[in-house]
Amino acid sequence: MSTTVLWFRRDLRLRDHPALSSAAGAADEVVGLFVLDPLLWSSAGDARRAWLAACLSELDASIGGRLVIRYGDPSREVPAVAGAVEAEEVQVTGECTPYGMRRDRQVAEALGQIRLVPTGTPYAVEPGTVVNRAGEPYRVFTPFSRAWREVPIEPPLPAPDVSWAVTDLDDGEARARMAEAAERGPDLPAAGEDAAVDRWRAFVAEDLADYADARDLPGADRTSRMSPYLRFGVVHPRQLLHQVRSHRGQGRHSYETELAWREFYADVLLRHPASAWQDLRPLALDYDEPEALIEAWRRGRTGFPIVDAGMRQLAAEGWMHNRVRMITASLLTKDLHVWWPTGARHFLDHLVDGDLASNNHGWQWVAGTGTDAAPYFRVFNPVTQGLRFDPSGDYVRRWVPELAHLAGKRAHEPWKHEDGYQHGYPEPIVDHAEERREALARYDRARR
Repeated sequence: MSTTVLWFRRDLRLRDHPALSSAAGAADEVVGLFVLDPLLWSSAGDARRAWLAACLSELDASIGGRLVIRYGDPSREVPAVAGAVEAEEVQVTGECTPYGMRRDRQVAEALGQIRLVPTGTPYAVEPGTVVNRAGEPYRVFTPFSRAWREVPIEPPLPAPDVSWAVTDLDDGEARARMAEAAERGPDLPAAGEDAAVDRWRAFVAEDLADYADARDLPGADRTSRMSPYLRFGVVHPRQLLHQVRSHRGQGRHSYETELAWREFYADVLLRHPASAWQDLRPLALDYDEPEALIEAWRRGRTGFPIVDAGMRQLAAEGWMHNRVRMITASLLTKDLHVWWPTGARHFLDHLVDGDLASNNHGWQWVAGTGTDAAPYFRVFNPVTQGLRFDPSGDYVRRWVPELAHLAGKRAHEPWKHEDGYQHGYPEPIVDHAEERREALARYDRARR
């Protein structure tokens, strides 16, 4: 009887899983394996570890409790499992991050005569394949997105029939770490593939048509909330695109655009690995390190209500509305003049959907040192942004109880009201108008 190992990574699902379909067709039995990589586990915060543990538990349940979960260096753990079951090959979804590709080369070498077989990609369009007519990669999002939309997308694959092998190769340490993570994490959405499908169907039925307008309103909560599921491949973006493209209207186009940004950033990281933690477009900017102000930003105590609401949502839920991510990032980089990796690390520590490519290039987009750089147009005014995108003040009142007594848009400007600070809310830590002028002056000096 032949056996293949399917090494799960960013693909914790059974439907539309090319590597799983390949494994099921290549052998009589499949050993499902997940390795808790100490490097990735230690670099994730409590929220993402708890979310990964929840998603793994649901995947394990979906295959009858037969998922092998181990803790350790993949270059040691994967060959150990493959050797123990006498597998001829290890099937994986192809990887495109700098660390993922380096790790896979090490595992392939350690496997020796056992083949490491990559099939598919975590993206709708494999990073590195969208190029212009000259065969060069796109450096700006809009032309990339046009070309990306023209790439044919295969229909999603059904879940294959799989005979999951029964083994005694599980690792008690891995299970213990998962249990500890589940206890320490924040309140999380329902995990697993079925929960992802239910959430997606509800979004398509109720919110897709109005997505173009409603997606920027954090108080309305009209986004798909699929990013946590996409983070670990509980759902594949191809599944989302396939359904979205059967609809008409601006909502469809806007949602496609959001998926395109995710794929663009993966493409940029593949082509420019150093941009993970360095400026894609370096500027000789002067940066500050105001520790007390940075800590106020982390704790949601800046005195700018929309910013503080976002930072508190991040701490409580491990998630933040995308519009608010931009506003909070702008305050740190433009008003406090802090280099973006400080904020990017904090986000990755707390976000359940923390994705290196999307997170870090999103931060550079705001900072003006990444793709589509336009620093002069990206000094967000946190007050006007709050008034525009949370006009009712509901989002602020939900996350900043010190301002719950201020009705409507009053919650965004407590300094204008006699009772604005009666419940202990802090005054603004900086003068935005002054710091905007300072930011633009620094960019001007850097450009010259």
